[in-house]
Amino acid sequence: MAATEVLQLLAPDGSAASEELPAELDPQRLVGWYRNMVLLRSFDRRALNLQRQGRIYFYAPASGQEAAQIGSAAALQDGDWMFPTYREAGACYQRGLSLQALADQLFGNARDLTKGRQMPNHFACAALRIVSISSPIATQIPQAAGCAIAQKIKRERAATLCYFGDGATSEGDFHAGMNFAGVFRAPCVFFCQNNQWAITVPVSRQTGSESIAIKAKAYGFEGYRVDGNDILAVYTSVKQALDKARAGGGPTLIEALTYRMGPHSTSDDPRRYRSESEVAEWERRDPIVRFERWLRSRGWLDDATVAAIERETAAEVEQAIRSAEAVDAPPPQSLFEDLYAEPTPRLREQQRELLGLIERGVVERITRTPLFG
Repeated sequence: MAATEVLQLLAPDGSAASEELPAELDPQRLVGWYRNMVLLRSFDRRALNLQRQGRIYFYAPASGQEAAQIGSAAALQDGDWMFPTYREAGACYQRGLSLQALADQLFGNARDLTKGRQMPNHFACAALRIVSISSPIATQIPQAAGCAIAQKIKRERAATLCYFGDGATSEGDFHAGMNFAGVFRAPCVFFCQNNQWAITVPVSRQTGSESIAIKAKAYGFEGYRVDGNDILAVYTSVKQALDKARAGGGPTLIEALTYRMGPHSTSDDPRRYRSESEVAEWERRDPIVRFERWLRSRGWLDDATVAAIERETAAEVEQAIRSAEAVDAPPPQSLFEDLYAEPTPRLREQQRELLGLIERGVVERITRTPLFG
């Protein structure tokens, strides 16, 4: 398949565009993916409202990209590593990060796995091999290449999946990471969600090449385009690339053509730089609606099931948010945790100073639990 052609298994109207559907997928798993897509859309809407209400201070929505996120993460295996960006709440959830953990991170509360040290949407989980996100664009790409090379050196039969957007392909780190992976045949899949806009800059201003996928040729490996609103096509392409990487076949670049329906973040107003007609055209390609139609045509979804999924996921999101908001902020002592395997004398001194300030009421009193034994 050429790097300018687009793989599509489901047409926008939900009909099968190809007979080559993944044979290993059973109805239960497919309906589970649909449920996760609906949950992500619900989570997005509530999180946007939370920011507008001043209850969290930032959010980067993923509405319109549910198929790209759920389909790609579904292809991962336990030993694989995942390098997300700040828009991959759905991919993290599909990977196994709980809805409660996602909500806790948005609030930066005491249950937050990153202990309130990261911006909202900057999810991480060591147990699931989800690497901490950095706000600067594309920095994760050379990191992912390095992680994959480490897997190769350790002879692990595993791979790394690296997420980024079309805007990241204009950064130097994209080219450095791709070249590094190509030279050393890193078991890494670079997954570009081309959602057409890098904040206010359209993809037509990001590159003069025929596609983003074609850039892989310059680095000595394969690149493919896939309909990013077609969850079956996304899953199939990413699974094949990950399988190849684990078997020693080297890296792959996948360009998933999708669309960011909402703003880049809660700091953005997309009405200032894109037309309503463009948004309406992509809304007709809604990945959730497309997948739902196909599942209905197979007899695996009906009105009652869809209504139940929408009701249940909305309730789960609401419960997770209520629980997260009820938890206090991380205690000040947590500032000294996770810095060194053995705390330095200077850290111990700073800890004693902080606890003294708390004792005198200069800092809000907290439960004084010994940090270092």
